Formats: sequence, C-alpha cells, structure tokens
Amino acid sequence: MPRDIRELRDDAEAYAAELRRRWGALLSYRYIGRSWPSMDVGPTDNTVTLRSDMRGPTGAILLAVLGIAAPEGGGRSDLEAVPNPVIHSCQVLDPGYDVRRLEVVSEVLKHGRQMGYSRSRIIDADRPDRVLALTQGQGISLGAPPDGLKKMAVEPIVVEDGPDLPPLWQVFGAARRTDDHWALPKLSPEVASPDAALHLGPQFVLFEAAASDLASGAAGTDQVRAISSHVMFLARGKVGPFRTDAELIPGSDGVTAVRVVLHDEGAGDRPVTAGSYQFLVSG
Repeated sequence: MPRDIRELRDDAEAYAAELRRRWGALLSYRYIGRSWPSMDVGPTDNTVTLRSDMRGPTGAILLAVLGIAAPEGGGRSDLEAVPNPVIHSCQVLDPGYDVRRLEVVSEVLKHGRQMGYSRSRIIDADRPDRVLALTQGQGISLGAPPDGLKKMAVEPIVVEDGPDLPPLWQVFGAARRTDDHWALPKLSPEVASPDAALHLGPQFVLFEAAASDLASGAAGTDQVRAISSHVMFLARGKVGPFRTDAELIPGSDGVTAVRVVLHDEGAGDRPVTAGSYQFLVSG
C-alpha cells in the first residue's frame, strides 16, 4: 500500500524524494497531458490537447477530463500543503465537439487557515471567448510540508490519438463487475495522492462511467452526455476495492440524473465520495 507522505514530515530530504516519486507516478494529470506551473519545472501551460478517448459517444468532452484539468482544490499545491478535495462541481455550457485544446483559467477566491476556495473557466484555447464549462470547489489542507520544496521534472505520458485508444475508465483500472457495480481495484501508487488516498482523478473517471452506463441504459441509447456534476469527498479512500452504488432519477425534456456513492470495501465499506450527475439525451 502507498505510504502517507505526512509520516516523513520531520525529514525534509526524504519528504522531497517521496513527493517526487509520487507526483511522477500519479496517472491522473500525466495521462490527460495536464501540467501544473505551481508544481512542474518548465514553461507555464494550462492547456490540455484533446484526444478521442477524452470524449463520450456523442463527441462531447467528458466531465472527468474537465474535472481533472480543473480539480478546484482551493489553490494550494503540494509544495505548500497536503491538499485534499472537499467539494467539486462543474456546469457545461458548450460540449466542445470541434475543440482541439482546452485551457483552464483559474481564480482563487479565498485561502483560510485550512480551507481554500477556487473556481475556473474552461475555455477553447484557440478561441478564448468561447467558454466550455465552469468549475468551482473547496479544498482542505491536511498539514504543512517541510520548507524548501522545489518544483519537479515530470516525465509525460505520450499518447498518440487514434481509434484504438482504450476508454479512460479502462486505463484507470475501473470496470463493471459481475454484480453490475462499477468499481476500482485496491489502492496503488498510480491512482493515489501523496497522502496515500484515492486521488480525485480516478474517482471522476469511475463516477462518470458508472453514471453514464446507468443513464444510457435507461434511455435505450448511448447518445447521452453529462451536462453537470456535483461531487462531495466525504473521507479518504485508503484501501479498496472501491465500489459505486448508483441510483437513476428520471427527469423530463430529455434530462435525467444519476446519484453515485463510492464505498471503500477494504475499510468497512465506508462511504468516501458522493456525487450527482445530470445528463441530456441527444436527438
């Protein structure tokens, strides 16, 4: 199991080495091509180049991609805190069918002693006046790292776009089990945050896959796209496997909703995350 980096708080050199290892192994940002000027060595770049696996069956950009690109942790990086998410929400204004690159324009609303609040506009990087989505959220700091941490060089994952790319849920290890519950396996370094908890990236991917599956089944078509989400992080997912329980809530005028709760089966089936997703049936 991954180690909680806070255990190394009194050894600055060991803490820095562990953070480099963990940040370099984390799949969420590297796989979608999201760099972080606050963490990474190199030029400032808040864009993500979109691939076919970052879109759903309708061609709309997946909410999971928008959430990973703009996680809204309150504006604190791992160099100045041990950040954890509390709340994240997203509202889609434009499905971005023809968008090649998105850009995240973020704003920190408030920093408290532990809590932070932020929001972003996600725009078409080639047409900055075109807003694709709005995100906002709340994060908490679980502690302070040692002083003197420096930005890190991160080895990118080069993914060539093409029709044979696996879906994001498969890359992150999610699957629909024989009991019809979508789930992630036990915690591993590739999907764990430095404090040894399930990172929000795989949770966003899993939640959207589970919710879309249920919404598509109810609609009788895969031509549904997520138009909003609200996710609350209740506790740290520390063991796994992580199981989703999903509930369909029918609406009207082509709109339906799905509520999802994530349980840590290895930690007494404790609920760790809850979310609601709104879908629009195309055609």
